[in-house]
Amino acid sequence: MEIPSKYNALEVEDKWYSYWMNNKFFHSQPDEREAYTIVIPPPNVTGVLHMGHMLNNTIQDVLIRRARLRGYNACWVPGTDHAAIATEAKVVAKLKSEGIEKSDLSREEFLEHAWEWTDKHGGIILEQLKKLGCSCDWDRTKFTMDDDMSASVIRVFVDLYKKGLIYRGYRMVNWDPEAKTTLSDEEVNYEEKQGLLYYLSYKIEGSDEKVTIATTRPETILGDTAVCINPNDERYRHLRGKKAIVPICNRSIPIIEDEYVDMEFGTGCLKVTPAHDVNDKTLGEKHKLEVVDIFNEDASLNSYGLHYKGKDRFVARKEIAKELEEKGYLVKTETHINNVGTSERTKAVIEPRLSDQWFLKMEDLVKPALKAVLEDEEIKLFPKKFENTYRHWMENIRDWNISRQLWWGQRIPAYYYGEGKEDFVVAESAEEALKLAIEKTGNKELSLTDLNQDGDTLDTWFSSWLWPISVFGGILEPENEEINYYYPTNDLVTGPDILFFWVARMIISGYEYRKDKPFSNVYLTGLVRDKQRRKMSKQLGNSPDALKLIEDYGAGAVRVGLLLSAAAGNDLMFDEALCQQGAGFANKIWNAFRLVKGWEIDENKVQPESAKIGVKWYEAKFQQTLAQIEVDFDKYRISDALMAIYKMVWDDFCSWLLETAKPGYNESIDAKTYASVIEFFEANLKILHPFMPFLTEEIWQRIEERTPEEALIVSTWPELKEYDSELINGFNRVTEVVAGIRTIRKKKNIAKKEVLSLFVINNDKIDATFDSVISKLGNLDSITYVDEKVNGAMSFRVKSNEYFIPIGGAINVEEEIKKLKDELSYTEGFLKSVRGKLSNERFVNNAPEKVVAIERKKEADALAKIETIKESLAGLE
Repeated sequence: MEIPSKYNALEVEDKWYSYWMNNKFFHSQPDEREAYTIVIPPPNVTGVLHMGHMLNNTIQDVLIRRARLRGYNACWVPGTDHAAIATEAKVVAKLKSEGIEKSDLSREEFLEHAWEWTDKHGGIILEQLKKLGCSCDWDRTKFTMDDDMSASVIRVFVDLYKKGLIYRGYRMVNWDPEAKTTLSDEEVNYEEKQGLLYYLSYKIEGSDEKVTIATTRPETILGDTAVCINPNDERYRHLRGKKAIVPICNRSIPIIEDEYVDMEFGTGCLKVTPAHDVNDKTLGEKHKLEVVDIFNEDASLNSYGLHYKGKDRFVARKEIAKELEEKGYLVKTETHINNVGTSERTKAVIEPRLSDQWFLKMEDLVKPALKAVLEDEEIKLFPKKFENTYRHWMENIRDWNISRQLWWGQRIPAYYYGEGKEDFVVAESAEEALKLAIEKTGNKELSLTDLNQDGDTLDTWFSSWLWPISVFGGILEPENEEINYYYPTNDLVTGPDILFFWVARMIISGYEYRKDKPFSNVYLTGLVRDKQRRKMSKQLGNSPDALKLIEDYGAGAVRVGLLLSAAAGNDLMFDEALCQQGAGFANKIWNAFRLVKGWEIDENKVQPESAKIGVKWYEAKFQQTLAQIEVDFDKYRISDALMAIYKMVWDDFCSWLLETAKPGYNESIDAKTYASVIEFFEANLKILHPFMPFLTEEIWQRIEERTPEEALIVSTWPELKEYDSELINGFNRVTEVVAGIRTIRKKKNIAKKEVLSLFVINNDKIDATFDSVISKLGNLDSITYVDEKVNGAMSFRVKSNEYFIPIGGAINVEEEIKKLKDELSYTEGFLKSVRGKLSNERFVNNAPEKVVAIERKKEADALAKIETIKESLAGLE
């Protein structure tokens, strides 16, 4: 089979992915082997592949391919998340572009549009993952809105409700006015923003007196229902029992007393707006205040907004501030830093809002999940530093607001049969709900038409927290074969930003519904940033097109580029040059393969001593590297594992072993050496396969014709064996000696084919084991051990040994001596200037540590160079 001169990544990748798929290599069914299972963090159904997905899924593919090679029954379950807020927003925007408002549609009509959108866009990201080489079991692809997945969610809701853990409450919630839904506390990001603090005067009813109140949100004065003072504040004691007049709306409100008010903060007078602040709500309940909600669901002002009705809250803020100033109510303004909550999904500024919502009690549910990670270490987080974050979140957990005011998602299975707050039942179906309602009321006349299902849906995370269980049917059929075989899963790879949203909640549900952990290890990747350390985003335009990178460099090159600097938990500084490095690595391996396959084999030729030693050395080197990468994988240092393989293949295999084994010009290679080189090539391909699956399979199949059962993807991971460390150390010295010879060749422009002699003063008392290798790689005619320096020779030192190469007529000795003396003089002058800096105490004490370290290195390098020059001069004079 003719080998193309260049590696064609795109052609090769399409070919082998189809081959793997056709042969069902990704598919898993329970059998007698031990399972190794990963569930994909389901990307949003409307999403497209970005750099974060690329990193996360490449790591998962590395783990699953390695597990497959190690003989496990490897199962990687893919799927997508219905992403209620994001998807509904996209569908609403699409409808609006067509002149259709969501409010003009029935729920059923809207859901038809949502499913149409999902069917059109839902599979895009999964198809893109195939381009990356992801070996998921595509037959198992799940969607959080599949019938069985939704049924699992509803069953869990009903179960938790029956256990008394789900309840309905009228609470102050985080309201996203853009998505028009409530959010859990964890879906709100807080950012420090500079705003204004407005000092406003409120008249005291029946007098000319005024009190000053400070607020950052002047529009909310229209919802004020009291002014609060501290009962111990002498300044305002005379206002007890009186009333204040709210500016603009002129509403008369009571002045109440409560020690909650901090006398030292602001003016000591607090406006109370129970509908728009969680602390004000508490005060309002305690003092039985009126609740005035001034906002519509989109945060525009309602009829309580008077002449500002219908205006956006931020527009109204400016206009109200202006009116307050014009009417003399605005005393002054000050700049003020405020912690502003924004929606994790839409980035809209959150409004506190009173609303009936469904909540899940978390206090007891969280206990096994805390213990599993922080005490028993049943589940390990990599890197370990995230345990502190996990502890903080879990120990300060609040009840989970699980209801959302959306139509896309699992509808809450609560059915109302009356007007009262408690006139409802919770059941998995309307038919079951009807039975419960009749039992509860004793009214046998009730029918299905009398029931109204709750209009809210469940938080998307309430479906994805069941993911490792529900993808194997473990909620609906708790004892089915698959859940008992594949659960608990092994590794989870995800971002630290969803450690609480998803990871912690999956752990909670795992112990609640399986009495077992959902996974053993959690590998938390860092964020992908650009080389300026900025987070990649569409807004900044600094995120490369993931598919374009694959098209330009090949999937293997992109995978290598991403992983070379992707240490767990640390952000990855992505630079396209990393992909170029990956492509360069692929070409290096391809060219090495072409070189080896171009050798002519002589079955009768005796194996040279140099090749025999080279083969023994590489066997030891491979085992040393294999031992290292096993440790790296155990500690989830995926980047380190790849770097160890990269260095071994590039330097040790391609540079040193192949040079040692390579036959001379127009010569053939002995069969024994060739067989060893091919064996090592195959071993390299096996450990490199998880990282560069396409290239490795292509070369594997070109080495010899293979049946599908012999494909690389299902071959066997190399066995770890003992190795000779001394052999490796000895060969390291060989590389230094050869490097010294090559440096002299380069400096003196001596051709590689010109044979040289080498003389050695053997101060280190090393034996001649590696002399044949040095002779081969240095193109030497002899190596002679001597007791004295050789005159008229160039020299170098390796440890304590001195090496001399007589150069005879190859150079003009006098010219060389002059050149070396000039170089010595320059280097000594340079050393003097460096030492001048280092002797300056002010410089050493005040310069940054790194700068001083650089100067010290310059000093050490100059000293070493001076010694080398002097040795060369001694050899020539």
